[in-house]
Amino acid sequence: MKHDPDTLFAQFAERIGYLIDPGIKVGGNYTAVVADGDQVFVSGQTPRVGDRMAYTGRVGAEVALADAQRAAQICALRALTLLQRELGTLSRVRKILRVNVFVQCSAEFTQISEVGDGASEVFATVLGPAGLHTRTSVGVFALPKNAAVEIDLIAAAQPFNA
Repeated sequence: MKHDPDTLFAQFAERIGYLIDPGIKVGGNYTAVVADGDQVFVSGQTPRVGDRMAYTGRVGAEVALADAQRAAQICALRALTLLQRELGTLSRVRKILRVNVFVQCSAEFTQISEVGDGASEVFATVLGPAGLHTRTSVGVFALPKNAAVEIDLIAAAQPFNA
């Protein structure tokens, strides 16, 4: 039985045990989502659940790889929440074009791409072929609020009149 992306999204969030609040708040003088033509840009999303950061610290030191992958999944779920809110339904996502993954990590940690695999799994599971994307994963010294991971993305959407 084929499920629509909105159903798959809800099932994935429930399976990993993190229901993302659709009322995601912006913490500064910017917007979380900008649509321009058929492209939708989603600002960086950290693994915040409700009012708390679910994963903080340096991956490879205070945060294990599996936990960092889970953090990346939460970031991806938050990004999809914003896309869903902007587009009305995830069925309008034609393609995830680009994902950037930022990992706050120790100097010795080199499995940065494997952290990004957590986010990529979400996009592939929820959106199928439309979730396959280009990706850059980088290790960084610090992230907002000591988040272990942050992602942003660019998606292509079907026009409203299509």
